[in-house]
Amino acid sequence: MAHDHDHNHMIELLDLDAEVLNDYFRDLIGWVGREAADGPRIVDLGAGSGTASLALARQLPDATVTAVDMSPEMLAHLRSRADAAGLGDRIRTVEADLDQPWPDLGPTDVIWAAASMHHLADPAKALNSAYDTLLPGGLLVIAELESFPRFLTGTADEDVELRGHAEAAKRRHEAGMHMHENWGDRANQAGFTAVAERHFDIDLRPPLPAAATRYAQVSLARMRHGLEEQLSAADRAALETIVEGLVDRDDLSVRTERTVWLARR
Repeated sequence: MAHDHDHNHMIELLDLDAEVLNDYFRDLIGWVGREAADGPRIVDLGAGSGTASLALARQLPDATVTAVDMSPEMLAHLRSRADAAGLGDRIRTVEADLDQPWPDLGPTDVIWAAASMHHLADPAKALNSAYDTLLPGGLLVIAELESFPRFLTGTADEDVELRGHAEAAKRRHEAGMHMHENWGDRANQAGFTAVAERHFDIDLRPPLPAAATRYAQVSLARMRHGLEEQLSAADRAALETIVEGLVDRDDLSVRTERTVWLARR
């Protein structure tokens, strides 16, 4: 049951991320659409709950999307969302572990990897697979987090949130996640050319919509429960109190940084 609860919260968090950061995703997809071939066949690596796959299909109405993930639960959620949105005929799903040899994904014009590359055990191997999958002239898109969302900047609770982020960063490092890589250099090493890089500094100020408050609730609750052994008792208690009181606050903001690389095969 705990696994299902955590899984459902992760789906909700991914969906909220896309909703709250809608302007960033729209800007990014617009950029990709201008650079991609007409009627692009897109592969979404580590598609998760499908927010990117659906956004790509909606914003690029001549595109088709193959959503790849290793979680059958995520893919089932994605298929359900695609069907409900009337996009089921343009989005297909493939269950695959991207650290293993890739299945045949068919002719591909764009490979989209948003916040997925840092999870891979061997990113260099995955980039070689991406190069082999793309058609000549095809586009590789890597979007990664430079910082996870912060909600309490400039408030009396800022320090406890920052301590939580610091502990979470230590855990990601210990787990061997490939955070803060220069993915442009890695793409060049895999044979890609014409690498372009853009930095997105996202800073949403109050008043914020209800979805942003829920985004903060889910994010900070996951921080609290995911760092049970790392945080002090005082910080755990403070985060509990913060999460419980978020709906009554009018001082929340959303601040995060994303970096995106586009590269050509």
